[in-house]
Amino acid sequence: MTPFDYIRPATTEASLAAATERPDTRFIAGGTNLLDLMKLGIDRPKRLVDINGLELRTISQTTEGGLRIGALVPNSDLAAHPLVRSRYPLLSRAILAGASAQLRNKATTAGNLLQRTRCYYFYDPAAPCNKREPGSGCSAIGGFNRIMAILGTSDQCIASHPSDMAVAMRALDASVESIEHSGARKSRTLEELYRLPGDTPHIDTNLEAGELITHMLLPPPATGEHRYVKVRDRASYAFALVSIATIVAVENGRIASASLAFGGIGTMPWRDREAEAALRGEPPSGTLFAHVADLVLRNAEGRGGNDFKISLLRRTLTATLEEITGGAA
Repeated sequence: MTPFDYIRPATTEASLAAATERPDTRFIAGGTNLLDLMKLGIDRPKRLVDINGLELRTISQTTEGGLRIGALVPNSDLAAHPLVRSRYPLLSRAILAGASAQLRNKATTAGNLLQRTRCYYFYDPAAPCNKREPGSGCSAIGGFNRIMAILGTSDQCIASHPSDMAVAMRALDASVESIEHSGARKSRTLEELYRLPGDTPHIDTNLEAGELITHMLLPPPATGEHRYVKVRDRASYAFALVSIATIVAVENGRIASASLAFGGIGTMPWRDREAEAALRGEPPSGTLFAHVADLVLRNAEGRGGNDFKISLLRRTLTATLEEITGGAA
């Protein structure tokens, strides 16, 4: 680990000022990902700004009927919160499907969203990786790529996004509130927060330098059945090969509304509005679900080792839709 400054400001304003005083500064809260990156020499910040002293640990109801979640709320607290369990069970289940209990106790809401890929080559400083060192190449393309993405990839990066919580947040239409060093506040959907790798895979989000996430905002809960399904190599402490966050409402024998988000298959938490639109107004059927799977996978590209994700996603999605709607009819 290389030398760095460490400060712990007491206010948001002081934290933002400290983050802009010198380049290569990182905010740190739970540190469950950043410290690993620093130990391996993958991230070498010159300064750590510890934000654990900020008042960002509350969960409150909004006037619209949603929830406003502080950036420092531990994952375990969020999953166990009575309003989350009763009104957003999808989110609670997704969080409990990720990491270990010890990590969930330490990891924060904002940190979960900003964790970096678990690509083997990203964590191997001896291997070329465009995400870690731009222009060096992508070892996963043509390499061992079983856990890599099949959607949203580029010829420079095929790393998948690791977060379970972010997949649930996408299905729930969550947004992120942040504040810049100028004091300006911003709100972004998760689609606006994350970036596809393209030719700049080393940049994961659209956050500006020194911009601090303060809250997550959940809209009022959508009606319908909530489901989070995660397929992984073992029952605990494993990242998703395929995961699906689903909210589907059936009224009078037809699908009235549908929200589908996917993990393990995309370079960012994935959502397909066209596939959702294809479900709405239709009676549940095996033919319909197969068509929806075709839509989700229309641009999927396997790289050999991860080809199985295409058929795995298809089977998992159709089975989930059949179960949540009461059958294939």
